[in-house]
This record gives sequence, structure tokens and C-alpha cells, in this order.
Amino acid sequence: MTVGELSKKCGFVTVCMPEPDREVSGCYIGDLLSWVMGRAQSGNAWITIMSNVNIAAVASLTDVAVIILAEGVILDESVVAVASQKGINIVSSDVPAFETAMKLGGCV
Repeated sequence: MTVGELSKKCGFVTVCMPEPDREVSGCYIGDLLSWVMGRAQSGNAWITIMSNVNIAAVASLTDVAVIILAEGVILDESVVAVASQKGINIVSSDVPAFETAMKLGGCV
């Protein structure tokens, strides 16, 4: 399933989606960026509550398909701009990470 399809089916709010046709091939949940760098896989949906600009760098490094911001996290426009420039898809969920993962699992 593509990021665009997944976002629509799960009811996530689009923050930025420069590459809606990226295929999602799994999920990783984590907030410790160094941990995510070593464990998230290319194509994963990454669920986090982190909101600083470093999420764009980690997403680019790991080649995740989309960052899903849990708990209604709102990004600063400068982070959104960097993510858009780097081709990083970001969507938002208003529920905690566990419930976001459950929602994601129900959509696939």
C-alpha cells in the first residue's frame, strides 16, 4: 500500500506528502533517534512523537516511507519545509503511538 492510500484509509492528517506513491512495508515505533537510525528499515512507517528537525535527517538516512506523528504532535513550519525539500512524507495522528499502530495495522 502506498503512503497516500494508507494515510487516507487510516484517516491520518497530511503534514507534507511530496512522495505519496512510496510503498509502505512495515512499521517502526521509536523516539530515541539513534535507536531508530539503527533499527528502522527502508519503507517503514515510523511512528514517533519527536518534532525537531532531526526527524527529517533520520527519515532520510533510514529511507522510511513516512513519519507518522502520534498524539497530535504539531511540527514547526521550518521542519515541514526541510522534510518537503528532502522528500520526506509526514502525516499526523491524534492518538498515542500504540493506538496509532493499532489503527495502522487495521488499515493494511
